Amino acid sequence: MSDRRDTGEMSDMGDMGDMGDSNAIAGAGSNAPRWRVWLEFTRPFTLWPPALGMVSGGVTAWGAAGLRVSEDPVVLLLNIGLGALMAAVLNGASNGINQIYDLSVDAINKPHRPLPSKRMSIVEAKWVTAVLYAVAMALAAAVNLQCFSMAFIAAVLTWAYSAPPFRTKRHAIAANLTIAVPRGLMLKVAGWTTVKSFDTTEPWYIGSIFFLFLLGAATTKDFADMKGDEAHGCITLPVKYGVKKAAWMISPFFIVPFALIPIGVQRGILTGNPVLLSVLGAGLALWGCYTVWLLVRRPDELAKTENHPSWTHMYLMMMALQIGFALAYVL
Repeated sequence: MSDRRDTGEMSDMGDMGDMGDSNAIAGAGSNAPRWRVWLEFTRPFTLWPPALGMVSGGVTAWGAAGLRVSEDPVVLLLNIGLGALMAAVLNGASNGINQIYDLSVDAINKPHRPLPSKRMSIVEAKWVTAVLYAVAMALAAAVNLQCFSMAFIAAVLTWAYSAPPFRTKRHAIAANLTIAVPRGLMLKVAGWTTVKSFDTTEPWYIGSIFFLFLLGAATTKDFADMKGDEAHGCITLPVKYGVKKAAWMISPFFIVPFALIPIGVQRGILTGNPVLLSVLGAGLALWGCYTVWLLVRRPDELAKTENHPSWTHMYLMMMALQIGFALAYVL
C-alpha cells in the first residue's frame, strides 16, 4: 500500500493481492493480448471478496423474514448472480481509478503493473475504467432500482477516494469512511436487495456491523507504510497519531461491532437462527480480542512488518462474518 491506501487492498492481503494477480495473469508482457493486460489491470485476485459479500447478502436476505422481490427462485438466483458479478466489476473499476491517480507512486512501489510498465497508456486505462463502471451500473440496474442506487453511491465513493478534488485517501478519517461505507454498509445492503427490499431495519443493521468493523480495521495495513504515506501526503491514523496511539484507537472496532449481533437478536432486529447468530457474535468478539492483543502488545512491530498478523486476522474475520451471516440465515 505504501503511500496509496489502495482500495483493492481491502479485498486482498496487501502485496499478496499483487502476487495473486501476477500468478493469475502470468506472462502478460508487452506482447500479450490486450484482454490479458486489461484483466491484469483490474487486479483479478481482489475481485472475489466483493462478489462473496454480495452472495452473502443475498443468501442472508433469502432466509430472513419478509416478502421477497420475487417468488420465483430462478429470478432470485439470477439476481444474486448478477449482483455478485456487479460487485466484482465495480471493484475492478475502483482498482483502475486508483492506479490511474497513483501512477507516480506505483512507478516506484509496483513497477510491474500495466501503467508504470507502459503496457497500458493513461488514455487506455481511463477507457477501460469507464467501461467497467458502466458495466457495473448496467448489471446493478438489471437487478432492480434499489441495487442500482447502492451501486451508484458506492461507485461515487470509490471515485472520491482516489480522484481529485476529493481524494479522501489523503485524510485518515475520510479515507476510512470511504472504505467502510461502500465495502461495509453498501455492499451488504446491495446484496440484500437482490432478494428483498431494503426498506426495513434489518439490512441496514447488518450493514452497520460490517461498516463499524471496517471503519477501524481498514487501518491495519497502514502501519507498515507510514514512511511512504507521510512522504506522499497521505495522513493515515498511524502517521497522524503515532503507532501506539493509533493501535489503541482502532482496537474497539475489532470487538464492539460483534456485540451488535446478539443485541440485534434480542431486540428482534435480526431474524436468522438466534443460536448461530449469538455464537457468531461471541466467537468474533473473542477473535477480535486476540487480534487487539496482537496489535497492542508490541505496537512498534506494526511499522516494521509488511504483512502483520493483525492484517491477516482482519481479512479472515471479514470472511468469517460474511459466511457466518449467510449460514445463520439458511440453517
